[in-house]
Amino acid sequence: MTPSTVDPHAHFNDPQAVSAYADKTSRIVPGWSDLQKMAALLVAERAPENASVLVVGAGGGVELKAFAQRHSQWHFVGVDPAKSMLDLAEVALGPLMARARLHHGYVETAPAGPFDAATCLLTMHFIAIDERRRTLKEIHRRLKPGAPFVMAHLSFPQAPEERALWLSRYVAFAISSGVDPEGARNAASAIGSRLPLLGPDNEEAMLEEAGFTRTQLFYAGLAFRGWVAYA
Repeated sequence: MTPSTVDPHAHFNDPQAVSAYADKTSRIVPGWSDLQKMAALLVAERAPENASVLVVGAGGGVELKAFAQRHSQWHFVGVDPAKSMLDLAEVALGPLMARARLHHGYVETAPAGPFDAATCLLTMHFIAIDERRRTLKEIHRRLKPGAPFVMAHLSFPQAPEERALWLSRYVAFAISSGVDPEGARNAASAIGSRLPLLGPDNEEAMLEEAGFTRTQLFYAGLAFRGWVAYA
């Protein structure tokens, strides 16, 4: 990651927020477990059995663990600016840490690679637009030609009426999953006012600008979208 408009460090360095991360994510992201499974499948389509995978926004270790459990020969480099979240990732991975190296910082702190694949789940929506362009270019620069890149995060049409509708759907899903209604509404308000969100068309254009090709939408879970593209 690179510095963001919202600067999520304060939130992700809050011990209470860190401890609740995995459970909360599963309640607000439709099909979170299946999204990780799909990301691993899309990487495996092109990557070798002993793939080296760059995971941007690796804090918490949820997707790292999911990938490592499904592919016993993959090795990982993870980067995240929140040290407390990287500490949580180490705990989550346990013995699987033998196949992972975690770097405290942004994507520029990751080795040059080249990597066989990269992923970035639930991270890009925190990053300011200009910094996001640079982040995508830095990821692309670290990939082998033709390597897959999988990303997923909040993305929905940005016309005012449509923004309001999609944010209301975010709230409805969170409440239906057991999230406190007031907390869900406050989260949606913060998302709408503070996150540098883009519509799906702009997301795809930015991937192309960074050098990625053959971008395909593979996931749509209410306010969240996911794409696979190739270096």
